[in-house]
Amino acid sequence: MLKYIVKRIFIFIPTLIAISLITFIIGINAPGDPVETILTKQQGEGQSVKGLVDESAYLSLRHKLGLDLPLFYLSITNATASDTLYHIAKTDVRENLKHIAFIYGNWPDVAKYYTSIKQFEDKLNSIKTDSAIADKLISAKTVVNSLYINYDQDKITGLFNKLDNVISKSNSSLQLLTPNLVALKSAEKNIIDNQSPYRKYIPVMHWYGFRNQYHHWLVSFLRGDFGLSYQDMRPVGPIIWDAMKWTMGISFISILLAYFIAIPIGVKAAVNKGSKREKLTTSGLFMLYSLPNFWIATLLIIFFCGGDWFSWFPAPGAAPIPSDAPFMYHITQGLYRLILPLICWTYTSLAFISRQMRGGMLNVIGQDYIRTAKAKGLSENVVIWKHAFRNSLLPVITLFANVFPLLLSGSVVIEQIFSIPGMGQISYNALLANDYPVVFADVMFAALLTLLGTLVADILYAMADPRISFTKATA
Repeated sequence: MLKYIVKRIFIFIPTLIAISLITFIIGINAPGDPVETILTKQQGEGQSVKGLVDESAYLSLRHKLGLDLPLFYLSITNATASDTLYHIAKTDVRENLKHIAFIYGNWPDVAKYYTSIKQFEDKLNSIKTDSAIADKLISAKTVVNSLYINYDQDKITGLFNKLDNVISKSNSSLQLLTPNLVALKSAEKNIIDNQSPYRKYIPVMHWYGFRNQYHHWLVSFLRGDFGLSYQDMRPVGPIIWDAMKWTMGISFISILLAYFIAIPIGVKAAVNKGSKREKLTTSGLFMLYSLPNFWIATLLIIFFCGGDWFSWFPAPGAAPIPSDAPFMYHITQGLYRLILPLICWTYTSLAFISRQMRGGMLNVIGQDYIRTAKAKGLSENVVIWKHAFRNSLLPVITLFANVFPLLLSGSVVIEQIFSIPGMGQISYNALLANDYPVVFADVMFAALLTLLGTLVADILYAMADPRISFTKATA
C-alpha cells in the first residue's frame, strides 16, 4: 500500500502542473489589465482612467507583480516576432506591434517605429500647456494614443495628416514637434520599404530560462505566496486562510453528519426493502432533496431568527462574538450560530448518500456468503453489520472522493445568506470584482483536494475490502 501511495503522489505532480498551466493560461487571457485595475481602485475612478494612469506608477506595479517578465520558459513562433516584446507594458500596444511585425516581417524597423512614437509623445508631453494650445495638445495626444494601437497603413496615414494639421496651424511651441513627426513618418516608411513577409514562415524558438511569469507564479504558489488581491492589494494567502477556516470547519461537520445519518438509513432501507417504513423514509428524503437550500435557508431565518415567530438563533449579520470572551463561550456560541447553516448544508446530501448506500447493500445481501452466514444461524445484526456492511461501502467511498473538495469550495448560496465569510463568499466576491489571484488560488486548492480525495478513496477501498490490493495491481 505504501508503494502505491508514493506512486500516486508522484503521479500528482504532472497532473498539478497541467492544472496550473491551464489556470495560468486562463489568467493571462482574462479580460482587463490588472495593473490598471489596481491603480484605478487606489487612485479613484475620476483620477485614473484607462490610458491616463501615471506611467511610473504603472511600470512600478507591473514590476512588483512580475508582469514585466516573459510568459513561459520558451516560445515557439516565427521569425517576425521579437523575443523582447514582453518589455512593452500595455497589452494592446504589444499586440499591435506584434501584428505589424507579422505583416511586414521586419521587427527591427517596427521597434524603431515604436521608439519614434515614444519620442514624439515625450516631446509632446514636455510642451507647457496654455489656453491657446490646450485643445490642440489634447487632439495631438489623442492621435498619438491611436498610433500605438493601429496597424492599418491608411489609418496611420490619416493620423499623420491630423498631426500635420495640428502642428502647421499652431504657434512655435507645437512646431517644435516637426522634426519628431518627420522621424516618425520616416520610421513608418522604412517598415514598408524593408518589408520581408516571407519571414512569417520561418519557425523560431526563443528560450527565456526560469525567469518567467509562469515559473515565478508556480514557485510562489508552492511557497504559499498566492499573489496580491486586485481589490485591496492584500496578500491572497491571509484572505484564503481566514475564509478556509470557516468553510472547512462547517463542511467537515456537515460531511460527518451526512454520512453518520445517511449510512444507517441506507442500510435499513436495503434490509427493509419494500416495506412501508422504507418507502416513507425514501420519499421523505427525496422530498428534502428536491427543496432548494436557499429557500429552506430563508424559511429558517424567517421562522427562527426573530421577526414574528421564534428568536431561537441570532440573525445573519448579528454582532460578532466579543474577542475578550472566554474560550468555551467562543466554542459554544460559534457552534450555536452554525446550527442553521449546517442544516441547510447537510440535508440535501442525505437522500443521495442513503440511496448509494442502499444500492450497495442490496448488491451485497444477495451474495452467497451472506446466505451462508444466515444459514449458520447468525443474528441479522451480525450478518448485516459485520459481513455485509464493509463490502457495501464501495459506492459510498467513491462518492467521498467527489465530496472531499467541498471541504474547500463550500456553498456560495448558504454563505451569502448566512453572512459566513467562507471560501464560497470570498470566491463569489472575487469573481464579481475580477480578482483573479483569489479565484485561481481557490481553483488550485480545489484541484489538490480532488487528487487527495481520490487517493483517500483508494486507501479506503483497500480497508473496506481486503480483496482489493493495489500493491499486486502495480507490481
